[in-house]
Amino acid sequence: MLTHAKLVLKQLEHAQSDLERMRGRVEGRLSVGVTPWLTMTFLAETVLRFRERMPDVRLELYEALMAVAQPLLRDGSMDFALGHVQAGGGAQEFAFEPLLRYETSVMVRAGHPLERAKSVHDLLECDWVLNSSADGQAALVDYLFTRHGARIDERRIVRAQSVAMLQTMLEQAGMCTWCPTILAAVPPFGERMRVLSLRETFEPSELGIVTRRSSTLSDAARCFIDCLLQVIRRHARSARSEDLALFRTLTLLI
Repeated sequence: MLTHAKLVLKQLEHAQSDLERMRGRVEGRLSVGVTPWLTMTFLAETVLRFRERMPDVRLELYEALMAVAQPLLRDGSMDFALGHVQAGGGAQEFAFEPLLRYETSVMVRAGHPLERAKSVHDLLECDWVLNSSADGQAALVDYLFTRHGARIDERRIVRAQSVAMLQTMLEQAGMCTWCPTILAAVPPFGERMRVLSLRETFEPSELGIVTRRSSTLSDAARCFIDCLLQVIRRHARSARSEDLALFRTLTLLI
């Protein structure tokens, strides 16, 4: 009941913003969840463009690891997230519009004793730090291990809902992780992480717009997404070495 009440209040707030816009006043609030690797690459330029186009909109940003974003999307506190919906982790509850395809890899810290490992079977005695929702962990374990004939003691898995925690566990506790390959090209992660060349392969994942089913995006939300796509396309056309490194693991879908 509380979640439903919060959602109704947010819908009324959005309706009020729409009325103000129709009267010529572009005000209101926009709450966006942003996946960490997008924050490290394209977010700052996107926000600057958005502020130029909609300076009166109050912008709120969350680090949108999806286990954190889902309850905020559910009760209307967050307008939309730029992220990835895991199988079993709200796939039926939320709508998803893909924007980018990105590669993923198993990684360890630089200097890890197993940084030359060639299979996930070599890593089963290691501790792992992974990001997943509680209802998405079984599917993730199957994807990373079981389908490759590997069985891991799930007590070895630490779920981290913060990229800072994930990085700390990787660097200071010597854990393994599975994450977007692009992090290996982004400071400060790039100098500290090593992508493992494993026999097992992992299909690319998709990043996109995540919303509650049946919800509609506000003008401010559509403007933010348009600004993001402008920034990404500009970097995709760039010949700078930093941008070329980013787009070795990224594909724009729209």
